[in-house]
Amino acid sequence: MPVTQQDVLTALKDCYDPEIPVNIVDLGLIYEVRIEPDPVQAERHNITVEMTMTSTGCPAHAEITQQVKDRLEQMPGITSASVNVVWTPPWGPERLTAAAREKLGIEV
Repeated sequence: MPVTQQDVLTALKDCYDPEIPVNIVDLGLIYEVRIEPDPVQAERHNITVEMTMTSTGCPAHAEITQQVKDRLEQMPGITSASVNVVWTPPWGPERLTAAAREKLGIEV
């Protein structure tokens, strides 16, 4: 069965910035998910995620990107995953989901 973007986002809800008690999807850190067939094993896929951090000086940058890569490569049907950190557009609190705002006590 092919892997969908929703499958990837659901898996990434297991990943957290260690300083913030909200998953990286609800934080709005995921900008793009690309799913491509593996050229060698047609039934498998390679995933590329473009994401950002809450700040350019995020001390957990390497830990979070490795966590994302590891989580995606645990998914059935995934051969490899790569994570690209981008800074444009910059992250802002407007990217938080309603669930994240509630968890963090931020008024809408």
